[in-house]
Amino acid sequence: MTVAATPPHVLMPGPYPEWDMAPMQANYTLLRWWEATDRQAFIAEHAPAIRAVATRGELGASTELIASLPNLELIACYGVGTDGIDLAACRARGIRVTNTPDVLNGDVADLAVGLTLALQRRIPAGDRFVRSGEWAKGPMSLATRVFGQRVGIAGFGRIGSTIARRLSGFEMELGYFSRTAREGSPLRHFNNLTAMAEWCDVLIVILPGGEATRGIVDAEVLQALGPKGWLVNVSRGTTVDEGALLQALEQRTIAGAALDVFLNEPRIDPRFAALDNVVLHPHHGSGTEETRRAMGELVRRNLQAHFGGQPLVTPVA
Repeated sequence: MTVAATPPHVLMPGPYPEWDMAPMQANYTLLRWWEATDRQAFIAEHAPAIRAVATRGELGASTELIASLPNLELIACYGVGTDGIDLAACRARGIRVTNTPDVLNGDVADLAVGLTLALQRRIPAGDRFVRSGEWAKGPMSLATRVFGQRVGIAGFGRIGSTIARRLSGFEMELGYFSRTAREGSPLRHFNNLTAMAEWCDVLIVILPGGEATRGIVDAEVLQALGPKGWLVNVSRGTTVDEGALLQALEQRTIAGAALDVFLNEPRIDPRFAALDNVVLHPHHGSGTEETRRAMGELVRRNLQAHFGGQPLVTPVA
């Protein structure tokens, strides 16, 4: 009698939606690390069997975790950002890495536009104004016109270019910051972020995370943006010097900010909650059912391809 092979062991640092968990459970031995009371002992017990890690962008896969898994072959990331994964360690050991690009471009771009509108047209403040009954006492204070402004997009990859297409309908003058100019793009190119911040009314940040961009939106950039300038961040909390941003918001040396990402998520700096010139959002750029289903499907297709000996669908490394 033939003994059925044991399904590949896949470590999960955090859960996926149930519509992904069920089919993954049917095909793999899922090790639910987030449920372990002693995470270190859990890894020590299961490390030799683990062949893949199915992680999320905000959870990543640390240098220490990768080093502790001697038979690791693949890290599949639910999300586009891989800054939380030690890619150098993966390359050194021949561990493959995948992510879920493209399927979330539209959602993140939509949110960037939505946050810009919410911030400048004061939509959350208007909602509170009506609910509180203040409207009956008199009109709400005026907001800022959105159309016709200059918008600088920091980062002009898949999502950045999608944001630009969305904003083109607002009769805006658009520019972008990147190391090299995009061939064929009619938008104004900046290779200096401070110069673009000085030029634009709204600075939208969609740069990748990691050491190369850590704190790139610093006090100098914020000073260049100025007291009539607005910041929208839909990238990573690490791309903005958060201390400098809080100081700029509190002292109103910039007009305001709309933020989907923060340092120390989800336990963000409480100073943000006290400000009336911010719109705060819980790192939910890809947070629609349609996109999350597509992201999960990509993770599962990459796992299936790897263990089936086929080329990966969306390889990063």
